[in-house]
Parts: sequence; structure tokens; C-alpha cells
Amino acid sequence: MNISPGKLWGLRRLADTAGHWKMVAIDQRTPLFEPIAAKRGTKEPPIEDVVAVKRLLARHLAPRASAILTDPIYGYLSAIDEIPANKGLVLSYEHSVTENTPSGRKSVHIPNWSVAKTRRIGGDAVKVLVWYRADAAPEVRAHQEAFVQAAGEACREHDVVMLLEVLIYPLAGENAASLEPRRTQLVLDSIRPFCDPKFGVDIFKLEPPGPVHNVPDPHGKDAAALQAHYDSMAAMLPRPWVMLSAGAEADDFERSLNYAYRAGAAGYLAGRAIWSQAFRHFPDFAAMERSLASDSVAVLDRLNTLTDRAGSAWHAHASFAGKVPLPAGQQQVFPKDYPSFAAA
Repeated sequence: MNISPGKLWGLRRLADTAGHWKMVAIDQRTPLFEPIAAKRGTKEPPIEDVVAVKRLLARHLAPRASAILTDPIYGYLSAIDEIPANKGLVLSYEHSVTENTPSGRKSVHIPNWSVAKTRRIGGDAVKVLVWYRADAAPEVRAHQEAFVQAAGEACREHDVVMLLEVLIYPLAGENAASLEPRRTQLVLDSIRPFCDPKFGVDIFKLEPPGPVHNVPDPHGKDAAALQAHYDSMAAMLPRPWVMLSAGAEADDFERSLNYAYRAGAAGYLAGRAIWSQAFRHFPDFAAMERSLASDSVAVLDRLNTLTDRAGSAWHAHASFAGKVPLPAGQQQVFPKDYPSFAAA
């Protein structure tokens, strides 16, 4: 198959030379805001602390990643000079604040931000996080689907990779623990609508369709049942995919990756599983930097070794028939047609 030249270049830019996506997330906002504010004893986290943390994360982790995901508000300007120019760049699109209604969560994009601005500052991909429950109110589901579709259409217009992250969440009257017995079905149901080509997803970033913590040994007696859930998830997907860490510790995430790679995942896009141990030292920046240089780099190296051994190249996905696609359009009329042709 052929795809538009901008999307093709972006998919390649995010990967290493073997076609694996080894992507590190430093775009977190709420997961950083709350502990920083708590440590500082302030209502809001000091901005200088947020940007300093992101800068340290980029400095120590970007050189070993194939791409970095950051946010345009706190992360881009503070960390871009720490990211080597040969690394892919992903910018988050969704606002960290959602509209929480009794019927479910509604997402909005970052104020005064857009897909066009991501492309203009050199982004290779746009990351769109959507909170989704298939059993939320119809009006909430329609809002979330429209949010994703609008982002996908903008990515198509500006010829940039659309990376969709889908997360489940507790509805009113539920807590996170109550989701665990139903996690597999909730995760699968949350992904299903966005497999429709109208959403324009190029990469899926997905949470485990099973335990996030206390993940069974991928070589143990309980592995086969969990592997079946990963295989079912992979069979749904019309495009390549990566695993997210969902707040897991490094060992659990590594076990989850084993299942994902057996099911054909092309890599990972993870943050806290890699750097949370170092972040616990905040506000001692010197201790945090030492831990990043030792503990976090060691975790990243383990994940990369596993990815090299067991991960699939992104173009090995069935949608690409196992080979890097060609750019759509005819060379001789490229200026006339570009970017009016749609991705295949």
C-alpha cells in the first residue's frame, strides 16, 4: 500500500533503523503537577520545577530513545535542546483538564494549540489521548469520537502522523479498583470504535488488556490465558501499535511488553515505568539526576534489548504487507496534488 509522504516520513522518523518504536514520554502534566505541589506544599506546582524535571528527563533518556513525546506548554521549549536532532518528536494534543460530567469524561485539545502548530514547529506526530468507556452515555461517546475524528482530519490535512492513545477510566460511582475484574473487556471495547478508518489513526498506543500490576510471568502457567487477550486486541487493529505503561513499575511493564511483542507490537511509548524511580527523589535534583543516569537508563536499556529481540518492525504489520510502503502521489505532479491525496 502507499501512504502520504508526510505520514510515511513521520512513521520512519519515530523508529530506529530496524523499524522499532522506542519512544519515551515526558509529556505528563497531572502526574507531575500533583506530587510536585505536594512536595513543595503549594496549591499549584511551581512552573520552574515542572520544566526542570522535563529537562532532566530529556537529557538522560532522549539519547537512548528513538523518539520523545513532550507537551507544547511545559516541555518543548524547556527540553528541545536536550533532544538530539536525529530523534523523532511527538507533541501531545489533548488538554490535561477534562470536562468531568456525571455521564462520563469529555476531552478537549490544549487551548491555543493545534495540529497545524505541531507541524509548524517540526513535530513528526501528534499524540491524541482520549478517555473512553463504551458504556458511557451516548452523548459522551459521541463527543469523544468527534474529538478524535477532528484530530485525525487535521492530521490528514497537515500530513502528520496521528498517534491515538485510548484509556479507560472509572465512571461516576466507580473507583479504579472496581475496573480490574472487567479490564480486558473494557479495554477491548474502548479500542473498537477507533478501528474505523474514518478516525485516521496511524499508530495505536494501548494499555494492557489485562493486569497492569502483578503481571503474570510471560513464561509461567498463567501466561496462555493472558496472551489470548493480547492476541485478540492485536487482531482488531488496522494499523501498527505500541504499549503504554499505565503507571506500572518497570518489572511489570517489561512483563507486559513480552505479551505485546508476541502479539505483534512494534514497540513502546512509556514514561513513568522508566523514570518514576528517579522522580521520587524530587526536589533533590542532584539525586534525581544520579538516579536517571543509573536506574532509569538501566530500565530503558532493558526495554530496548527486549524490543530488539522480540518486537516487530512497524511495517511488519499486516496493513503494510511486511514492507515499508511507498509515498502516495506521482512524482511528476507532486506539487499540484500535494497534499490533496488522502492516505490509503
